Amino acid sequence: MFRRTFWFTAGAAAGVWATQKVNRKIKALSPESLAAQAADKAVEAGHRLKDFALDVRAGMVQREAELGDALGLDAAPDNVRELPPQRYAVALDNPRTPYTNGTSYNRNEDH
Repeated sequence: MFRRTFWFTAGAAAGVWATQKVNRKIKALSPESLAAQAADKAVEAGHRLKDFALDVRAGMVQREAELGDALGLDAAPDNVRELPPQRYAVALDNPRTPYTNGTSYNRNEDH
């Protein structure tokens, strides 16, 4: 009697455990979960790329300073001016762009 009860309980526990394991795997492989994982990986890769770019830039500045010291160059002569800040044109405010007469152009409406 106790043997049957033991194996029934062990089987039920194994079934519950397997069901939970399968449900977790199904949730992990759902499209929403995969998209979230991909987004997290992309953000992480972006942070690593940014850190790499900052390290390269710091190395460049250090090497330029070393070369400037070795060649006896000043950081910047007095007659050199900095470039003005770059101005960006906003494409939506450009009057030359087509379809700015107030009507929308939707390619799907042609069919």
